[in-house]
Amino acid sequence: MNSSIDLQNTVKEALGVLYHHPDDVLRSRADHWLQDFQRTIDAWQVSDNLLHDASSNVETLIFCSQTLRSKVMSYFTSYVACFWEVQRDFEELPPDAFGPLRDSLFGLLKKFNKGLPKVITQIAIAIAALAVHVPVEKWGGGGIVNWLNDGMKSHPECIPSFLELLAVLPQEAHSYKIAARPERRRQFEKELISSIEVAFSLLTGCLSFEELKEQVLDAFASWLRLGHVISASTLASHPLVHAGLSCLGSEQYLEAAVNVISELIHYTVVGNSGSLAEQMPLIHVLVPRVMSLKDQLRDSSKDEEDVKAIARLFADMGDSYVDIIATGSDESMLIVQALLEVASHPEYDISSMTYNFWHRLRLNLNQRDSHLSYGSEVAIETERNRRLKCFQQPFELLVSMVAFRVEYPQDYQCLSEEDQKDFKQTRVVVSDVLVDATAVLGGELVLKSLFMKLLQALENAPSDGSSKWQPIEAALFCMQSIAQFIPSSEAEIMPRVISLLPKLPHQPRLLHTVCSTIGAFSKWISTAPAELSVLATVVDILTRGMSTSEDSATAAAVAFKYLCEDCSKMFCESLDGLFQIYHIAISGEGGYKISVDDSMHLVEALSVVITELPLEHARKAMELVCLPAITPLQLTVHIDRLGCIFRNVNLPEVVADVILQFWPIFKAIFDHRAWDMRTMESLCRACKYAVRTCESHMGVTIGAILEEIQVLYPQYNQPGFLYLSSEVIKLFGSEPTCSKFLESLIATLFNHTTKLLTRIQDFTIRPDIADDCFLLASRCIRYCPDLFCTSSVFPSLVDCAMIGITVQHREACKSILTFLADMFNRASSAAGEKHRPIVDKVVLPRGATLTRLLIASFTGALPPARLEEVFYVLLSFTRMYGPRVLEWAKETISLIPLTVMTEAERMSFINALSDFAAGSDGTALRNSLEELSYVCRRNRTVQDIVQNALRPLDLNLNAVS
Repeated sequence: MNSSIDLQNTVKEALGVLYHHPDDVLRSRADHWLQDFQRTIDAWQVSDNLLHDASSNVETLIFCSQTLRSKVMSYFTSYVACFWEVQRDFEELPPDAFGPLRDSLFGLLKKFNKGLPKVITQIAIAIAALAVHVPVEKWGGGGIVNWLNDGMKSHPECIPSFLELLAVLPQEAHSYKIAARPERRRQFEKELISSIEVAFSLLTGCLSFEELKEQVLDAFASWLRLGHVISASTLASHPLVHAGLSCLGSEQYLEAAVNVISELIHYTVVGNSGSLAEQMPLIHVLVPRVMSLKDQLRDSSKDEEDVKAIARLFADMGDSYVDIIATGSDESMLIVQALLEVASHPEYDISSMTYNFWHRLRLNLNQRDSHLSYGSEVAIETERNRRLKCFQQPFELLVSMVAFRVEYPQDYQCLSEEDQKDFKQTRVVVSDVLVDATAVLGGELVLKSLFMKLLQALENAPSDGSSKWQPIEAALFCMQSIAQFIPSSEAEIMPRVISLLPKLPHQPRLLHTVCSTIGAFSKWISTAPAELSVLATVVDILTRGMSTSEDSATAAAVAFKYLCEDCSKMFCESLDGLFQIYHIAISGEGGYKISVDDSMHLVEALSVVITELPLEHARKAMELVCLPAITPLQLTVHIDRLGCIFRNVNLPEVVADVILQFWPIFKAIFDHRAWDMRTMESLCRACKYAVRTCESHMGVTIGAILEEIQVLYPQYNQPGFLYLSSEVIKLFGSEPTCSKFLESLIATLFNHTTKLLTRIQDFTIRPDIADDCFLLASRCIRYCPDLFCTSSVFPSLVDCAMIGITVQHREACKSILTFLADMFNRASSAAGEKHRPIVDKVVLPRGATLTRLLIASFTGALPPARLEEVFYVLLSFTRMYGPRVLEWAKETISLIPLTVMTEAERMSFINALSDFAAGSDGTALRNSLEELSYVCRRNRTVQDIVQNALRPLDLNLNAVS
């Protein structure tokens, strides 16, 4: 007893320190102590006592109610002083523990009936969590809703607390914070669905209490989300529905009413197996009432939050009924007009609520499937054109409504970093809306509209020279957003736009957008009439952009890349000018403000143009473009530039000649900088691009590169050598003339790697080596299986994969799992039939261990994000060794205690695996594995029990040598 009192006092003291002590260190210690306390067995009893203690302050009540809730949800319940062993699970509570636990929680709910709302909510969630765990008969036969009904009748003074619980119950039905078994969760959902009418009756009875109306509406909305078992015709005349509709006119209850009507709108379109006609009685009740709120959207006297709530209703209505609205009927166009009202609201948070509707409407109008019911192609096209015409004016209005939202605020530089980020995101969203509008209206019409805005912005610019650049920049930004829809034949607006660009103010941010606009319209520029001299104009602008600011230089460099890609033949005639720009940018002289990363865009640009040159000219150009990088080659950035050139100059013979010419320099770097990971990564990447471009044209150079790798890899363990070898294997693995050399390469690389990775800790320390090693192994299986499978290193590489299968590093883990799946798929295929005996000899002695590792991965050894890859390995493994995998799986599953996994849950998984082994598709097995994963991960204690039983990290892999 004294111990409990001491703990209670300690909790109070710790909370006092956490909330009120000025010392950050002491507050942090108190926080850690309280978190640790919440995980102890004593936490329930102490929290329960403090909640019943009249002297507990607000902070103590909130903390203890949250603790109580989490203890029930996580099974960490120690009520009636029950000492659990390691396997803490709800099923292990004594048979008589449920009643006292329920009554204690019920008592707390009554006690705090008029207390703190946060405390009441936490207690209600705790009772809901208990209900999820405990079967319906434990609550008196009628389930928790009937139990609650009885409580409300016998304690009418506590109805507010009971309403909170009634609202929480359906919310917790789908809460995975409650560690219930999947089957019990499904049963609980069915129990609640069967009680919907009882719940609605309870809520209807509470409508007479004006002070409870908001709670009633909140609970009603909560139950509507649960299931669709009440017919639309019944709901259309239901008192709760009419209460929600009537409260739309009340400022006090508006938000709760909007939540109800929003749920009812979703109710008519989601989860109903019946036709839309069956939902019409409810739709005919909802839509007119919502439409009656339209005038309030521009009522300046209304609170902004109220306007936002009403706007949300219109947005929900548009999203839900978009297929009906797309027919273009007179009634649906009234809804469209209301949605335009929302879209025109000056507050972005309100107007943007409609953007998803316009996107979905655009898809409906443009998709042929939306009009299939009209029969013939002629009728389908006629109907499509009719609908597009109906919606032309709304989409034109939408363009004018959203275009101004991308305009930079005058005080942009003074905005916080978060606000600047939000503004940039707004521009992205508006771009998407413009794309949707253009997909309906056509590029030329929208371009013309935006060009008029550009002219208007220029006309309104101050005459004193202090030009207001923001509207000009906004118009250009909108234009570039729709560039993909502008045909190359457009000859009315685009020439005028290009002619205006050099005359615009030299404001850096505006210049940034001017440059990016040039890049966006590079395809149109490539087809512009020669007499317009468009290319020379835009190149001058881009060079100015590179000299003005870092931002405009970035945009200019990217635009140069796009321009050269689309106008490469045109640039062949002005190569000297391009070279001059390139050399100025690379040298850092001449005033360009281009960063190292941005300079790569210029390298790509020049490389693409070189590809278009005649062979002899290309050789000369390659020397000129490579020389600035070769001279200071010890710097990584210059090696990266060479790699960029090798990747983008699509002239194999020319690139091969350059590689041969400069090989002595490359070899010197290999020999003298092999210890430097960054340099080796850049050099290997450059060589990889060279191999990919040149293929067989590289001749003896590729042999020299691979000789370097075989010598240097065992000394310096550079992962770059592995991924360069992967590219070689991909290109030359099936070449018989290369087999001897590749056989030696495979043996050298894999022998050394398997010695580096002998424990799971090695994989964690060197995930890049593990990643590249097994990427290489997968390439070997696909491109040179004869060399790889017969190699003496093959068995040890499989062992290595099994050791590292549970590594937490995402890419390394995925590469290992992909290798295993590739191995099984190859051996199972007709092409790999000759390799089957070799794979069998390696895999069968390891099969039981591998099965245990895969199941351990599903049940907690790997994060949930890796389960798709593990599933694919298990599928390919089972296809190959069906009956054996089934037996190995049974052995593994039997290791998991029955307190964690019931016999029924075991058999569900085994049966699904058996069905798949017998030839069924993988759907049932996937579902079964998802449940297996959830059952074994449902809380930390259970997960630890499973992993301690399966021991994935200390299986004796050496026993299967």
